[in-house]
Amino acid sequence: MFALIWMGHLYFFNLVNVPFQGGLDKELKPKVNPALLLRAFYWFRWAAMYTFVFGWLLFFWHYLGPEHLISSPDGGMSGRAMWIMFGGLLGTIMWFNVWFVIWPRQKLILGGLASGTPHPDAAKMAVAAGKASRFNTYASGPLVFAMLAAPHFSIMSGPVLVVVSLLGLGFWYGMIKRSFKVKTTV
Repeated sequence: MFALIWMGHLYFFNLVNVPFQGGLDKELKPKVNPALLLRAFYWFRWAAMYTFVFGWLLFFWHYLGPEHLISSPDGGMSGRAMWIMFGGLLGTIMWFNVWFVIWPRQKLILGGLASGTPHPDAAKMAVAAGKASRFNTYASGPLVFAMLAAPHFSIMSGPVLVVVSLLGLGFWYGMIKRSFKVKTTV
């Protein structure tokens, strides 16, 4: 459930909020953004934290526990474990971005808006937070594939990983580009 909340907010920010913010009048931003975005960032960052913590706890319990599902019969890492490790690596980078890149900057930006004195580096911080959020959106495609592939697609190799990553990145690139073209009239 936490992963669904996290990814849902990630997609809301990148597919809905970013295009919306581009058309929002500057005088409305201090009235709208703190109330809306502080609530959304609360759920976004804590869903990321719980997904990160529970994901790694489940990994250690399931793959390093008594079953030792991390090894294949030939003594190497199983394809299932490699998919989980790949997804876990992407998820860890995404979690780091949420807690140490996106949220600290958004907190300063939204705090400045709420107080009526915008932070002097708000534009630079918004660019950095936006890049981290966009990376997370792109990485979410390969991450979701990896988590679903683990029990269903045991083949893991360099070429398969490249294809999965390119397809995931391409899908979200197209979705983001499309999000700016969605009509806002009926």
